[in-house]
Amino acid sequence: MPVAFDNSYARLPERFYSRQDPTPVTAPALVRFNSTLAAEIGVPAEALDPEMLSGNRIPAGAEPIALAYAGHQFGHFVPQLGDGRAILLGEVVGLDGIRRDIQLKGSGPTFFSRDGDGRAAIGPVLREFVVSEAMEALGIPTTRALAVVTTGEQIIREQILPGAVLARVAQSHIRIGTFQYHHVRRDEEALRLLADHVIERHYPEAITAAKPALALLEGVVKRQAALVARWMQVGFIHGVMNTDNMSIAGETIDYGPCAFMDGFQPGRVFSFIDRQGRYAWDNQPRIAHWNLSQFAQTVLPLISEDREEATREAQTVLDTFPKAYSQHYLRGFMAKIGLLADRPEDSDLVKELLRAMAENEVDFTLFFRHLTDSVETGDDGAVRAMFKNPERFDSWAATWRERFTGDDAQARAAAMRAVNPVFIPRNHRLEEVIAAANIGDYAPFERLLAVLARPYEKQPENATYEDPPKPHEVVHATFCGT
Repeated sequence: MPVAFDNSYARLPERFYSRQDPTPVTAPALVRFNSTLAAEIGVPAEALDPEMLSGNRIPAGAEPIALAYAGHQFGHFVPQLGDGRAILLGEVVGLDGIRRDIQLKGSGPTFFSRDGDGRAAIGPVLREFVVSEAMEALGIPTTRALAVVTTGEQIIREQILPGAVLARVAQSHIRIGTFQYHHVRRDEEALRLLADHVIERHYPEAITAAKPALALLEGVVKRQAALVARWMQVGFIHGVMNTDNMSIAGETIDYGPCAFMDGFQPGRVFSFIDRQGRYAWDNQPRIAHWNLSQFAQTVLPLISEDREEATREAQTVLDTFPKAYSQHYLRGFMAKIGLLADRPEDSDLVKELLRAMAENEVDFTLFFRHLTDSVETGDDGAVRAMFKNPERFDSWAATWRERFTGDDAQARAAAMRAVNPVFIPRNHRLEEVIAAANIGDYAPFERLLAVLARPYEKQPENATYEDPPKPHEVVHATFCGT
């Protein structure tokens, strides 16, 4: 049975993209196929062989295109970026009625490659596969990984590495930078077509609004506020929150130099190129708000012909971001420490905890799991031992415990277990996977995937995957792999 493509984006005018077939590879071989995801999106597994997943064969109904977009990269605007090593094969509509893109990443050069080779090495491909599927298991909106195929070719980066292609699935690959691409060209017709496409595809509730473009902005703001708050609650650092890496659909997209924190440092940065800390963990909300302001500028002509009115209304929507984000953030952290009902003083309790954790560089993930266990057992020895200065924990915990008087400890612990993961894709484990894959060993990759598929469950047989890195295993910097 063939893939039932229905390619709505390819029906937009050709200034939105470049029609581009993938470049064939020498010897495609399947490393991993996500059969669960294939079933969810309504694609028959038998139709997705290595020849198709590598780009060697274009299936019937596909219309391969590389998408055009611009973007602010580390605050500097670049008017033309686009898919430099990714090609959108086409769109499918799943059994759930949701439209999704199937994209090949690492499938060869495109019109937008800027002299790049358009290829990907196996390491970054496996990193994105592992982290995106881990985010899905954690319940955080994300693009998904459908398959990994090796190419039988070598890729030259800082060293010679095996080449690979990632088949990626997303509700769309439309970015803030997609709107910026047409805005900088003063192409209002293209902006209207793009906004109409996005509203129909992602924000249908905006269709009947008095001002659909304003309702679109409101919807994007709400989704980004919720998304970034979820990142913060698991210690995730995106690493490169450029406007071309922010999805209009509200999914986490473009896993390059991303990482999960081990020892808690609010200003932690992993990306090798982020030397100024622009995209540090604690800066992510501010950057999201800034990115949204860039998006708002692109839709002003669609909100009202009166520029002042459009600006005023857009600013009113943008001003809702801090409060919306803060609510998601606070409620999430309250849930992590077992506070199930709002009280005014809870915000201070969360802030004081994070200060204490930062002063002691406490492992972010393990702290919340040990705290959960302490609620259930009444023994806080393990969590207290995580602090260089245990009295710092004692001081905070005394106030925290006062909030639980008369509560059902078992019920509270169960609620905390549902939001505090046992397992995350720790950086040293990802490096272990990549090092093994570079010599053709995918066993560590498969085992890590299996562990991360159940992040909230204790797995005694995999208990070592809970552990933070030993001193010689600490990863200080990550790379995007382009």
